Amino acid sequence: MSAPGGRVLGERGELPEGPEKAAAVEAMFDRIAPRYDRLNRVISLGRDRAWRRHTVAALGLSPGSTVLDLACGTGDLCEDLRRAGHVAVGIDFSAGMLAAARTGAPLVRADALRLPVPDATVDGVVCGFALRNLVDLGAFLTECARVLRPGGRLGALDAADPSGPLARGVHTVWFRGAVPVVGRLLSADPEAYRYLPRSTAYLPEPTRLVAMARDAGFAEVERRTFMLGSVQLLLGSRA
Repeated sequence: MSAPGGRVLGERGELPEGPEKAAAVEAMFDRIAPRYDRLNRVISLGRDRAWRRHTVAALGLSPGSTVLDLACGTGDLCEDLRRAGHVAVGIDFSAGMLAAARTGAPLVRADALRLPVPDATVDGVVCGFALRNLVDLGAFLTECARVLRPGGRLGALDAADPSGPLARGVHTVWFRGAVPVVGRLLSADPEAYRYLPRSTAYLPEPTRLVAMARDAGFAEVERRTFMLGSVQLLLGSRA
């Protein structure tokens, strides 16, 4: 939902957009990098590992494929890609996250909207829980399509707002109620974990998200959900 002044309305007020959002997100991830993995395990109830493995498997790529992990953070998805036999390259614009990374994959500091990668040169692109942190989701999908070879695969994992009333209730209690408390107790930056539940306001409705991927040049676009619909996986093949 848009608001005056180039902002998005979250559950508890306005969220930044444009250059202001980019600067805020980069600074936030620089700050939370040292404890990021630990908090991820707690917030996802330990399920984030399974979601990442599912993402890698859903690409359906042959071993030896070159796959970019965009907004790679500390490199968890890079390691899942490497275990599956792929050649992973991690890209993130947070220097703090790259410094805290624990992966043997090569890492590059760059903006996911302006990748330092030639056209049609990689077999796959993955992104874990970062779509809502991007300044321009449409531009991101277009950039993913640009670097993928024809038939190359996209797998983008992120949070979602469940549609059913029971699922919404459980989601509200945990994601919007408990997560900020967990962040306050375990993180050096509690504000970051107040931002997390609110940031789903940046994401388009499911039908719109699928349409954006198709508009960017993807075919066979599919959206899968996990955890009562609170996590989504966007899949597509480069046309």
